[in-house]
Amino acid sequence: MEENKEQILIRRLLTKEEAAWKELFGTYSGSLAGVCTRYLPGKDDVHDVLQNSFIKMFRSIETFEYRGAGSLKAWMMRISINEALKHIKQNSGMTTDADVDEFPDIANDEEPDLEEISQDAIMKMIHSLPDGYRTVFNLFVFEKKSHKEIAGLLGIAENSSASQFHRAKGLLARKIKEYKMSKEAQYE
Repeated sequence: MEENKEQILIRRLLTKEEAAWKELFGTYSGSLAGVCTRYLPGKDDVHDVLQNSFIKMFRSIETFEYRGAGSLKAWMMRISINEALKHIKQNSGMTTDADVDEFPDIANDEEPDLEEISQDAIMKMIHSLPDGYRTVFNLFVFEKKSHKEIAGLLGIAENSSASQFHRAKGLLARKIKEYKMSKEAQYE
């Protein structure tokens, strides 16, 4: 069986070949930065986490196990997400149950209509969520983690994860409604 491009790159990475690491960075840094940006609103924070992620990858490449096409990118994404979560925890940006009083429960009986709202605008709304809400929302929606898994990753209670997700959805629904109302006002 012939090695594919990804397997060849992995073999080169295992020998700590500098050109292979440059190729890896050039190929994947953009998509990994996008993943980090979902969790961290500041460009400096994203840069720091991305740098720490690549250092961790360099130091732990021997532990990587090839499991088929795409497994290298999945491994890199997992490291980047974990580094982003570590950064959030270290900078005490997590919203805990004690902090939720400043954001009252929001009824969201109906799902907001996302038509005619750009993906960029929606991502800005997600970025504007409090750190804990944004983190739980991203893990649940984008990473498909259960509240039990999120609780384990963040060191919070499972019901805290569910509560923060519910509140994040409510805040997003409100932001979407406000956004649409401001757009409609522009056309009047």
